[in-house]
Amino acid sequence: MDAYLLGLRLQNRRVVIVGGGAVATRRIPALLHAGADIVLVSPSATTSLEDLAAAGRIRWERRRYADGDLAGAWLACACTDDAAVNAAISAAAEQQHVWSVRADNAEASAAWTPASGRADDIPAEVRADDIPAEVRAGGRTGDVRASDAQGAGTQRRSVQVGVLSGDPRRSAAIRDAILTGLRTGQLSARHARGHRGGVAIIGGGPGDPGLITVRGRQLLAEADVVLTDRLAPTSLLDELPADVEIIDVSKIPYGRAMPQDQINATLIERARAGRFVARLKGGDPFVFGRGAEEVLACLRAGVPVTVVPGVTSAVGVPTSAWLPVTHRGVAQEFHVVSVHVPPGDDRSTVDWALLGGSRGTLVLLMSVQRIGAVAAELLRHGRNPDTPVSVIADGTMPTQRTISSSLEQVEGMVTREGIRPPAIVVVGDVVDIAAEITELMRNVTAW
Repeated sequence: MDAYLLGLRLQNRRVVIVGGGAVATRRIPALLHAGADIVLVSPSATTSLEDLAAAGRIRWERRRYADGDLAGAWLACACTDDAAVNAAISAAAEQQHVWSVRADNAEASAAWTPASGRADDIPAEVRADDIPAEVRAGGRTGDVRASDAQGAGTQRRSVQVGVLSGDPRRSAAIRDAILTGLRTGQLSARHARGHRGGVAIIGGGPGDPGLITVRGRQLLAEADVVLTDRLAPTSLLDELPADVEIIDVSKIPYGRAMPQDQINATLIERARAGRFVARLKGGDPFVFGRGAEEVLACLRAGVPVTVVPGVTSAVGVPTSAWLPVTHRGVAQEFHVVSVHVPPGDDRSTVDWALLGGSRGTLVLLMSVQRIGAVAAELLRHGRNPDTPVSVIADGTMPTQRTISSSLEQVEGMVTREGIRPPAIVVVGDVVDIAAEITELMRNVTAW
């Protein structure tokens, strides 16, 4: 017979878990999230469960199961590796009218635990048409329950999804497909109930659209207006509904650029008109991204704003080229420097003498046009002319390419190779680690 899907509100209600192994380790965090008063009965427990007990989040009875342990319980979970003990727990629960879950025998279990998950801060409703037909079918092919929850006094919303199909692996696969769609905004009913306002400053990562955060994609999917940068993952814009207003505020190096004051004014004007505005930026908005300027402008104008961190190109791009900015025994520090003005310029705040004398890794942004002046300054302050340098152009994108040189010769190499922005320059001995990794990769079958 089909199961009747029900969401249990377990706040301050006793749940007894018998057995302290892997199954209990998986299930207890979700029960804690539901506010359950958890009693663990087991002679031993995993390290993470022991830590929860030490922190006072669960009560641990360090002994075997005994009659009477289910007194006052609303739910019991038999998670031991002894079938006879699990059967005794199930029988006691049945006698006391307590729902119980047997981890070892689904057919003998009074209740089943669905493959479940949570997607936070997403649109409050999902259209039936957005759910795959196989999931909508229900019955034995897959029962789905989605509950919309909003805590009192908070604007955060969440959807919990539970799937039962009779096959745990299939249930988990369907659950994962639904949650992925919800978390990425591919399953959504934009503004179906309630309307988000204000501005979201979203770090889009170094370029590859797969590197934007889950929360970044959620908020982008809800936007009425998107102000986008040239280095943002603009391919994501094609996924947005046709009525979303897209405003290109790109800044081309040494070329056309919308003034920052105008960008700020546009964010404020659209938000005050009652529209939810997403400011999609490359990298992380607070790493040479003027994100803080936009936050301050919005707040000074009384416009609510949130910030979503992004993968900064200063680290993400070297990593994509197998280049660690730190490595044990080689570099225990790294410096990220914007070279939008050259060494010696009155506007520069960079201590080039310090960087020249350091053995740490240097990650240089916006430096391609001034790499000769930078190299000369570092050499003048003590960097070895043979210090390895890597220049990574179009990082994380299909057109990514990397050239390697020495500090003394890097300017000529950049010129000969025709390197253009965007590019990241990495100076330091960690470049040799990347070379070793790349060589070894040639002998390993690609994933």
